[in-house]
Amino acid sequence: MAKKIGVLLSGCGVFDGAEIHEAVLTLLFLDRSGASVLCMAPDVDQLHVINHLTQQVSDERRNVLVESARIARGDIQDISAVGADDIDALIIPGGFGAAKNLSDFAVKGPEAQVHPQVRRLLEGMADRSKPIGAVCIAPATVVCALSKRSPQVTIGNDVGTASGIESMGGIHTVCSVTDICMDEKNRLVTTPAYMLGPGIKDVATGIEKLVNKILSLC
Repeated sequence: MAKKIGVLLSGCGVFDGAEIHEAVLTLLFLDRSGASVLCMAPDVDQLHVINHLTQQVSDERRNVLVESARIARGDIQDISAVGADDIDALIIPGGFGAAKNLSDFAVKGPEAQVHPQVRRLLEGMADRSKPIGAVCIAPATVVCALSKRSPQVTIGNDVGTASGIESMGGIHTVCSVTDICMDEKNRLVTTPAYMLGPGIKDVATGIEKLVNKILSLC
């Protein structure tokens, strides 16, 4: 029977939502493996909206669930309707939305708070020893939610972000874009993706390894 993998999105676009390459690569590699995918996102307003052409803040409001539905081709659920018993594993693509909309790490750093429904699901997965994958900046939100478990993650080699992760109780490991970091105790897999780049082919290698490892842990 196909494993059901949850994919938690945070909007649509690298600067204010889910990083589209990372999200689509995750969905591609899951589909190639024969896994069943359940996309989800919180039904809340984005922290802000960024014009991706100018990279300036735009005077408009957008909803995280509605924007995430663009990537999921409309096949998506409100995270509040998804429980840890509904999926075999969870993967969170990166993009600043993971640290702006799923948590406020991008704004508050080590003092960040995680969206209550995101925290609920992450804690539920961890309590059941179900695998969690996090890409790019998303590991910071995972560490914030699971800090008491001292999760080991990577975001590549950015000193400031790594310091923030360790201030929250996480353990940071330097990692190349084409590799993964495995926390055996917490069944947590992370990869740097566009925290390092430089391009989609490099990012794809690490994400494919992450997806394959998550599936092997199910």
